[in-house]
Parts: sequence; structure tokens; C-alpha cells
Amino acid sequence: MTILHFTVPPLPEYIISGVYEATEGDRHPNRRNIGVFDLLVVRKGCLYVTEKGRPFDIDAGSFLILRPDTHHFPTQGCTENTIHYWLHFQTSGGWISCEDGSVPKKDESLELQPFSPNYFTVKVPQFGTLPQPQKAFELLDSLASLVQHGHRIQSLWRQQLLFQELFEQLAAALDTPVSSPSSSCAEQAAAFLREHYREEFKAQTLGESINFHPVYIARCMQKEFGCSPVEYLLRYRIEQAKLLLLQTDQTVSRIAEDVGFNHAAYFTSCFAKQEGLSPRKYRQRFS
Repeated sequence: MTILHFTVPPLPEYIISGVYEATEGDRHPNRRNIGVFDLLVVRKGCLYVTEKGRPFDIDAGSFLILRPDTHHFPTQGCTENTIHYWLHFQTSGGWISCEDGSVPKKDESLELQPFSPNYFTVKVPQFGTLPQPQKAFELLDSLASLVQHGHRIQSLWRQQLLFQELFEQLAAALDTPVSSPSSSCAEQAAAFLREHYREEFKAQTLGESINFHPVYIARCMQKEFGCSPVEYLLRYRIEQAKLLLLQTDQTVSRIAEDVGFNHAAYFTSCFAKQEGLSPRKYRQRFS
């Protein structure tokens, strides 16, 4: 397995990203020494890419990081309609590529320095399977949607934060622990809530959708996320509202409705409780 070792700080920097839907027969571009890392994440179908003579079949839920200093080309065309995300990033810090997960001993034995940066190594598999594909897809969708607002300082800041969260997921793919029954249940419930966050919450509907009893779901989510399904849904709705407050000029009432609240006053109350200020004041911070 090829492991990419990134020395941080500084953290790798997000540049730009997007999503592409390829039809049968489409091929990934033939490129050489593009100067940036190119992250490919497949949501549906399969991409066939070769880098430095090594072929990769990137199927749904998998990713590949193409290096900035090598030649890559399509191994073959897509055999079915394929949806994949692409993301360019770079690092001004050091990085190396190794064929195993070892780290130089001196890198592990450094003492913390009180008056200078404490550098460390983040290991990311060049090719792997996402431990939480649905969460990664959501992060990539959010990044793609922010591109149209890329000239705004708050959008650029948000992009870097989302990319750091995504990069953490890539690093976690190096040693994915076996999922416990409770974590699997909690993750399925969370994915359902994120997908249907605009809809009215019903514990019975949630249970029927993922084939677990609502009481068991609540227990698992409390264990894994520290909150009930309703609390998780509420937090997610507020996060979606924050994006709309930044990205649009919609009224607070319209945003409340768009993220699943029936009453604007209740939305404002929940938002203030979670963020410490009202939706209008939150928006004014970036105006």
C-alpha cells in the first residue's frame, strides 16, 4: 500500500473541487506533472486510472489521490454511468510517498516545544475506501456548492474547514476499525436524518427505514454521538441554516422553512440556543 506522509503544520490547502457525471465510454484525462494533488472520489460506478504504471479501479465509496509530480492516464473508459468528485489541493509543507505506513523514528520521538511549532506527520493512503462515504459525499457536495461564492472571505474560510474534515476522513481510511452493531445503527440513523432533514421527524418512520427499533436507535445514537435522534436532527438543521444564511439573501422565515422548521420563532430560539446569537446577528457578522 502506498502511503502519503504530510508534514503539518501547515495543513494541506484546498484549491477547488467539483462533481462530474461520466457516461459509458468516458475516460479520465491524460495528464502529466499537473502541480497539484488531485483527489478522486467515486459516488457511483467506477473510474479506471493508471499512475506510474499502476492501475487503479476506483469504485463507489473509494478514493484515489493522484500525485502532482507524476503521469496519470485512463486505463480504460467507464463501463457504466459514473459519478465522481474531483478536488485539487496542495501543501506548502513537506510530503513523501512510502510503500508502507512506517514513520521515521525521530518523527515519533520529538518533544513538545513551548515556543515553536510542533510538527508531526499525517498519513493518508493514496488509494482506499472511505470509512464514512455518506459523510464524505456531503462534505464534497458542500465544497462544490461553495465554489460559486469562492470570492467571499467567509466562503474561502469555510472551504478550508470542510476540507480539513474531509482530509481527516481520508487519514481514517488507513486503519478503519471494525464497526460495532451500535455504531453501525447510529451511522445509518444519522445518514437517514441528514438525507431527510427537511421532513417532519417520526421515530417510527426512522425505525422502519433502517430496520431497528426506535428505542434501540436512540440508545445507539446517544452512545455514538452523545445525543438523541431529535437532537442530532436539530443540530444538522441549524448547520444547514448557517450555510443558507451565508450563501443566500433569503429571509430568516424562508430559511427556517427550507431546513424543516414549521415556525420561524422556534427556529430562531433553537438557533440562538446552539450558536449563542440570533440568525440575523449571525448573518450580520459576515455582512
